[in-house]
Formats: sequence, structure tokens, C-alpha cells
Amino acid sequence: MSLNSDQLESYHRDGYVIVRRLFDAEEMALLGRAAREDRQLDEQSFGREDGEGGNVRLAVWNQPGEGIYGMFARCQRTVDAVEQILEDEVYHYHSKMIMKDPQIGGAWAWHQDYGYWYHNSVLWPDLCSVSIAVDAATKENGCMQALKGSHKLGRVDHVQTGQQAGADVKRVEEAVKRHELDYCQMEPGDAMFFHCNLLHRSDQNHSPKPRWSMICCYNARHNDPYADSHHPRYSLLEKVSDSAIKEVGIKRFGDDQSDVSWIDSSRPAAEQFNEPTGEA
Repeated sequence: MSLNSDQLESYHRDGYVIVRRLFDAEEMALLGRAAREDRQLDEQSFGREDGEGGNVRLAVWNQPGEGIYGMFARCQRTVDAVEQILEDEVYHYHSKMIMKDPQIGGAWAWHQDYGYWYHNSVLWPDLCSVSIAVDAATKENGCMQALKGSHKLGRVDHVQTGQQAGADVKRVEEAVKRHELDYCQMEPGDAMFFHCNLLHRSDQNHSPKPRWSMICCYNARHNDPYADSHHPRYSLLEKVSDSAIKEVGIKRFGDDQSDVSWIDSSRPAAEQFNEPTGEA
């Protein structure tokens, strides 16, 4: 799979592009079942209060191993597209599962991912994330919202809101006046490739339906951090064929220890995740 010229143009103009049906129904059924039945994933997840009375669960890990999560992060259709966008070899920066549960799933404040990753000794905003819809993402269950072209604003200062860090409110207010707001609604298997400086947020999930998504984050090789942090420096990312997802099947964290979380399993995850965070 490769992005066509229109898709690449959309990404560089808007700061993101949604590729419909990047993964088929069978692949998404495997991922959805694996994630929801994965006891270790559930145990490693932790909550983030949104300052509005809601809470979002997420789990974060660094190493893409031989299980189903690693197959999604390492498959050629995903990695090749990111390398087209960043025009360089890329490596796996980290992945995460965002778990917006029915009725109680919290919001994410307006933010840029580079608003956090800047502090991880990453010099340039040459990172790209791929948000894969495990469930349908709709306005009702709190889909991602993006300001088109806002990645061109550069890095915006972030301040803490609840247990999240959001972009400077005054800057966001002005950006909203000048950039088109898009509700990025997706079906399972759709994937959104987005720039690390894109301003994005999401509402609380007041619907009876969950909104889970897996986000794979990549950094360009030339952008190797100059110091260590809780996310990795450059290492070779070994791609796998697109057929690997179905071949591996439901191979969860508990079934395969090659997917290694940066979180120390001997301590509660929330205690270790000290930095304010916003995801989607």
C-alpha cells in the first residue's frame, strides 16, 4: 500500500489524511477481540481526568513485538505510508490503546502531540501518528476533532488541565477562528495519519457505544532524540508483510512477551506516567 498524490497533498495541507478501510473486517475483529480480552492490557491501563468530570483510559507501550499489536504497528501498509509522509526511514516511537468506554469516557483537551514530545529531546516535529479505529468513531461517542492546517502554527505552549496538558487556550481560541474544524468520523479499519503539531481534541462519550482506537506513533530516523526519555531512541523497525496480522491472530500481551510496555509492571501505571498527557 502506498499513499497517492492526493492523499499526500491532503496530509501536508491539512496536517492529516484519513485512509478508509486500511484494515479489513477480519483484521479489525481480531484486534478488537484481542484488546478487549487482554487481561494484561487492562491491568496496564490507567485513567486521565479531563477536568470536566470525565476519565479516559489508555495503555502505552514502546516495543512492537510478535503479537497482534506489533503486527499492526509493523505491517508494511502502515509503515511504508508513514515513510512516504516523513520521507525517511521511521522507527516505532510508541503505541497506545485509547479506551473511551460508553457513557463515562472522558474528553481530551485541545493539544498537539509535539507539545509533549518536544520535552523528550526530539529536535524536530518530524513524527507521525496513525490512529486506527477499533470501533466506529462518531460525534456521539467522542471522535477526534482536528483543526485543518493547524500543524503550520508550529509548537504551541501547553498548560495543565485536570490530569491532561492542553494547548494555550488563547492560541486555540484564535486558531478556531481561522482553521476549519473537522469531526474525524471513522469506521472500524479506517486509519488517520496525522502530524505531531496538528491541534486535535475529542468530546466525552455520552453514547451507549464504546470508542476504542489504537494509535501507532513513529519518529523519523534523522530525528533520533539527543537524550534518553521514557520513549525510545532510534532502533531498526523490522517490517512484516500485510498478511502477518491474520497469520498471528489473537496473540495478546499475555500470550507474547515480545511486546514490551515501557511501564514497569511491578508498579501501578499511573504512578509512573508523571508527565501530563493528551491523546485523542
